[in-house]
Amino acid sequence: MEKVTDFYVAGIGASAGGLAALEQFFSNMPATDNLAFIIIQHLSPHYKSFMPELLSRHTKMKVYQIKSGMEIAPRCIYLNPPKYNVVISEARFLLIDQEPIQRINLAVDTFLESLANNIHEKSIGIILSGTGSDGIRGCRAIKEAGGIIMVQDELTAKFNGMPKSVISTNICDYILSPSHMPDELLKYTGQSSAINAKLKEKPKEDESPETLKMIFNIINKRYSID
Repeated sequence: MEKVTDFYVAGIGASAGGLAALEQFFSNMPATDNLAFIIIQHLSPHYKSFMPELLSRHTKMKVYQIKSGMEIAPRCIYLNPPKYNVVISEARFLLIDQEPIQRINLAVDTFLESLANNIHEKSIGIILSGTGSDGIRGCRAIKEAGGIIMVQDELTAKFNGMPKSVISTNICDYILSPSHMPDELLKYTGQSSAINAKLKEKPKEDESPETLKMIFNIINKRYSID
């Protein structure tokens, strides 16, 4: 079957505790011309999302809430809206009304299966912090289509239900903290130049004792770590 896109598409499943993981991930993920990201979260029907504003502080990529018919493009991050499941058809998003609230809604599985069926070997499944087991079926579909699976190390997840469930299937290509996922993702997609650019962006080390002391005090106050 012919591929729909000539770039990689990463579907990110996250739920409880996922915001911190997403911030860590995108703080370390530079924009590249061959990657698009779709974030699927478990949202209340009446949820008012501030995620576009929050994520925009951690990335130079454009952040959009998904609308039906919207075309997928690289160097962009897309967020699922409440009350709908998201699928892909011919490189565009389609929104489907969710089942009644009393039934379990597997929004991550629904999207990842669609991703595998449309993007094939250029599909990437990423599972971050969350409760439950949503994501197992979708990750299996991506592996069968020739894509790869990245899962947050359950020791770093605020809620390890979703990561632990996928890890138990033994289909994961990478089990990492969110901050370490981007480097492996860049290597996998052949973006070594982006890795070098990211390294060049790092400021020069300032070994001034006063500067270090100030940094240590900030860490102490914020995280209670000496």
